[in-house]
Amino acid sequence: MKIKEIYQLAIEKGIEKDPRSKEAVQKILEKQKQQFEELKEDEKKAFDPDRLFNPYSDTRILYGDPDREVTKILAGIDMETGELLLADRLRDRGTPVDLVLAHHPEGKAIAALYRVMKLQEDVLAGFGVPINVAEGIMTSRISEVKRGLMPLNHNRAVDAARILDLPLMCVHTPADNHVNTLLQKLFDEKRPEVLGDVVKLLKEIPEYAEAEKYNAGPEIIVGGKERRAGKIMVDMTGGTGGSEDAYAKLAVAGVGTLVVMHIGEKHRKEAEKNHVNVVVAGHMASDSLGMNLFLDELVRRGVEVLPCAGLLRHERRE
Repeated sequence: MKIKEIYQLAIEKGIEKDPRSKEAVQKILEKQKQQFEELKEDEKKAFDPDRLFNPYSDTRILYGDPDREVTKILAGIDMETGELLLADRLRDRGTPVDLVLAHHPEGKAIAALYRVMKLQEDVLAGFGVPINVAEGIMTSRISEVKRGLMPLNHNRAVDAARILDLPLMCVHTPADNHVNTLLQKLFDEKRPEVLGDVVKLLKEIPEYAEAEKYNAGPEIIVGGKERRAGKIMVDMTGGTGGSEDAYAKLAVAGVGTLVVMHIGEKHRKEAEKNHVNVVVAGHMASDSLGMNLFLDELVRRGVEVLPCAGLLRHERRE
């Protein structure tokens, strides 16, 4: 595969697994095109053209010729300068690495992470929170995340990739869409009665079972094993954690349990105050599951995957 084909496949599969409808995603792209056309000529020069066909600002080719052929990739959750040096060392030792593939975004992809967070508004609406309320509580959170990203040294890893001449790309929200959709479907079908059953179902998945061995498996953070789960919402996509104000609205909407990758202390306290159970599935395990579902698509097309940097690789051949 060429790098651009891997990139296009990530977008395609991300849209396929998006919790929003394909029509809703298409409307976002059409709006981007309209906004671009309304820009002045000097403003168009600074516009990221990928936004016209890619709804995920945190998924980009960060360095490298898009037409370069790829037979082997070094893939991981966090692929920074150290991992790029590892890839270069592998090349020196006779192991060809054609592409370094990260899950967590770097470069312009991390700088624009906040843009994908609007996805969370539609997820909240899908679970019964009025869309005007969802948009209202997410507005301040998106601004907060944007400000938090501004001071970062965004291009550090990208510069290392350029100096080493190692192609680098990241696949974030499309991979998160995969794990979110898989787990939501699982809980909707199995309908676990209590939180202990939720954790048990998670541990039947290879990535979570392996994470358990590293003391990083699923845990109940709010609630208890015998607490009834009620309506379960999987909250694992949309860039990063949403607004802590969402818990009160979700409780009113009838959500009993949230299954998340991770949770901050402010968010945990709000969930507890509003009697919303929380199961933390595990960050690296959840990211690995989402990435594995995408990486399997590459393997079926003849690409070899060398996992590192927290990626718990489990291949699904079906």
